[in-house]
Amino acid sequence: MSNEKQGFARTLSHRHVAMIALGGTIGTGLFLGAGSSISKAGPAILLVYIITGLFVFAMMRALGELLISDDSKPVFIDFMTQYLGKKAGFVLGWTYWIGWIVIAMTELTAIGTYMHYWFPDMPTWPWELAFLVALYLVNIIAVKAFGEAEFWFSMIKIIAICAMIGTGLILALGHVKTSMGTTEFSTLWSHGLVANHGNTLLAAFQMAFFSFLGVEFVGVTAAETKDPLQTIPRAINSIVFRILVFYIGALSAIMIIQPWTNYKAGESPFVQVFSGIGIQSAAAIINFVVLTAAASAINSAFFTTGRMLYSLAGPKSRFGRLDRNHIPRAAINLSTLIVGLSVVVNYFFPTDAFNLISSTASAAFLIIYMALMVTHLVYKKQVKEGNVSGTKMFKLPFSPWSDYLTIIFLGLIFILMLITKATMFTTILSIIWIVFLAIVAQIKIKD
Repeated sequence: MSNEKQGFARTLSHRHVAMIALGGTIGTGLFLGAGSSISKAGPAILLVYIITGLFVFAMMRALGELLISDDSKPVFIDFMTQYLGKKAGFVLGWTYWIGWIVIAMTELTAIGTYMHYWFPDMPTWPWELAFLVALYLVNIIAVKAFGEAEFWFSMIKIIAICAMIGTGLILALGHVKTSMGTTEFSTLWSHGLVANHGNTLLAAFQMAFFSFLGVEFVGVTAAETKDPLQTIPRAINSIVFRILVFYIGALSAIMIIQPWTNYKAGESPFVQVFSGIGIQSAAAIINFVVLTAAASAINSAFFTTGRMLYSLAGPKSRFGRLDRNHIPRAAINLSTLIVGLSVVVNYFFPTDAFNLISSTASAAFLIIYMALMVTHLVYKKQVKEGNVSGTKMFKLPFSPWSDYLTIIFLGLIFILMLITKATMFTTILSIIWIVFLAIVAQIKIKD
């Protein structure tokens, strides 16, 4: 089906897509969760992120090759339906949809918590409702409005990271004394290179991987991107460089300014560092950054779930239609109503209940990523057999070996989650969810 028949408007520019791709790799995991990662790995966390980043890049190159082969598909799950079958597409499509719904619900709950920092005497639900309505309006006005919102959400995160890197360089080059001691580059390695004798290093891989959840989101924007044959490859190819700059740079700066042994799990290292050098409003600044990160996640969730539901529903359903602004408004409306239930549910269930479900969704994303690599393998086989036309301009390097290695890496992360006490239950829940959908697909769908 051509993009013209679908009626999508190509209004997302390279500037939008580049920032969407970058924003998908930078979440609250870096700003709030880096302390836990550092405490588990020490300076070895840099190597963990480099290795994980390379496999994420391989996955994105595979996704990019699929997108370039047919840029009219509204969501990348459509490639899974084409190459793995309708049943697999059904299971993976609804898993991806519900995964983003749950992420949006948990992030909406988090927004209430972040606003509580400034307004402790005010209930959280009005803030949650206000953000819900504002981001819904952004998504139904025009695709370009969504792109602009994501651009500035990502820019705020980048400014915070650049501030951390710049602070580390200035303090280290000037050998500046702070409340944490004299800042030296050698602080990075002078307290050892691996935490806990390497006993918790594997857990750091799991945490690093989940920092990148959502990186595939750029694959949902292809059908609404200007010049996708140029824009998508440029955005994907920039991911590795940006991972090195923003993750490796920020984490290095954090461990140069203050010995890595001083960081504690559950405390933001950004707040610790900025507070330690005398910035009294550090906690408020980082609270604002994570607030925008949560808003960005909800914004992305509305965009993704709308397109996903549009694709799953089909043209005969009201949810499979576009409005005059070339937006699947009905699909976005339903997704927004479901996400909005979190405002009501928060009255009856603790936040921990949402965190539990969110972790289950995160584990399910691993299955989707592995399925993406399998889809790429099937696609390459189809190209080799002459059943579909391939692309010469943007290929996954070293395929099929890079496909196999990425699947093995993702599989090991999944196994690690399955045998780790903290994530075992949620991982089993994700398996049950997949099995349930597979049974439904077997009953309802005929390939």
